[in-house]
Amino acid sequence: MKEITNILQKIDNIVWGLPLIIIIIMTGLFLTIRLRGLQIRKLGTAFKLIFKEEKDGKGEVSSFGALCTALSATIGTGNIVGVATAIGILAGGPGALFWMWIAALLGMATKYAEGFLAIKYRHIDEKGHVLGGPFYYIEKGMGQKWKWLAKLFAIFGSCVALFGIGTFTQVNGIANSAKTIFDPNLKHTVSIFGREYSWAVIIVAIVLTIVVALVIIGGIKRIALASEIVVPFMAGLYIISVITLIICNITKLPAAIGEIFSYAFGFKAIAGGTLASIAIAMRMGVARGIFSNEAGLGSAPIAAAAAKTKEPVRQGLISMIGTFVDTVVVCTMTGLAIVITGVWRDKSLEGVEVTIKAFQKGITFIPNNVAAIMLMICLIFFAFTSIIGWNYYGERCIEYLTNKNKILMVAYRCVFIAAIFIGPYLTVTAIWTITDIFNGLMAIPNIIALLALSPIIVVGTREYLNKNKKIK
Repeated sequence: MKEITNILQKIDNIVWGLPLIIIIIMTGLFLTIRLRGLQIRKLGTAFKLIFKEEKDGKGEVSSFGALCTALSATIGTGNIVGVATAIGILAGGPGALFWMWIAALLGMATKYAEGFLAIKYRHIDEKGHVLGGPFYYIEKGMGQKWKWLAKLFAIFGSCVALFGIGTFTQVNGIANSAKTIFDPNLKHTVSIFGREYSWAVIIVAIVLTIVVALVIIGGIKRIALASEIVVPFMAGLYIISVITLIICNITKLPAAIGEIFSYAFGFKAIAGGTLASIAIAMRMGVARGIFSNEAGLGSAPIAAAAAKTKEPVRQGLISMIGTFVDTVVVCTMTGLAIVITGVWRDKSLEGVEVTIKAFQKGITFIPNNVAAIMLMICLIFFAFTSIIGWNYYGERCIEYLTNKNKILMVAYRCVFIAAIFIGPYLTVTAIWTITDIFNGLMAIPNIIALLALSPIIVVGTREYLNKNKKIK
């Protein structure tokens, strides 16, 4: 297993090397400049549009439902476990959080462009079924000669859903959390695949698999309905929990913020000198930031395409809110909790254990077990919604690849459900490495399309804003 992990890490270093990080960041910067800082100028307008139904809009779910579906996929273990793996003493340190902010700020422009193109080039059949996303704006926007690139994206997208963000990372985070809380000393175990696993892990895997299966069988409408209910609740619960932690440690907040900036610019180096420390913090922050908010990956426009709207600009504005909420709000909450409590320095902690320790250490007026259970509840909701959201993404990719072959789509759904049960039995390092690899591969076709179609995005945006002076 160790040899396989080493091989995966070498592949990860190639796929998620400095060139791809620069390309993604520069794409966001390029779109920010071309759109004249739209993500900052129109952020308030975007929030106002969320609950306003558009007359005569075509689609399967409301714009709010589409946003919640996208958020259900983006707000997941990346916000709790991913941030922890980026900030740890053996990774990028507190400085990684700063680079997450940069990735989010520029990523909002990228996410706007994705939402715009999703509506402009989506396909609606005679039954009103909607299918859209990068595979369609590559095929329709760039032309039939680029259909191979659209198929490549769909292949990578289905793999990300099946082997990366959609299954393994989510259920693994929940299972490890359950083990840490209910059976930390592994007193109640069973042997599977030649290794000992806690019964807490097995029970979580079984229950989660059954519940997810019941939701995803209902399709996009049931997924959107579940997301509209769960996403606002889970995000609010988590934010309130972390704000409570910050208030309990308010005197440490200025020093924590100082550490974030100090490590981001190499004023404090973890290892390898100043430049090496900055490079590691940048890589970890951008990689985990993109993993969390998915800006540039091309996943969110698959959900955005289903929105009941006819205006690409409108849905683009709503789509970019997802990046703001996910990274600027939720990831920041996790990062501050970890840095304020100082648990990021503990080399003995890994993954979700870091955040659990932060909650136990930071929320001083409740018992450790209660603090850990609070986090586990948040993690369960986060992971559950990510799983159902990514199942939708993966199935739409398969639908495009197979030309709506129902047998193959059902087969994919069955394999997806099976992967949920397998997730807890993989190592944290292997899981996150696999996820990074597929994320990077998925992003490449989408970034090419965004750059190629950027003139259409810019012209369409300016025309709409000029016609609608009230939101200009």
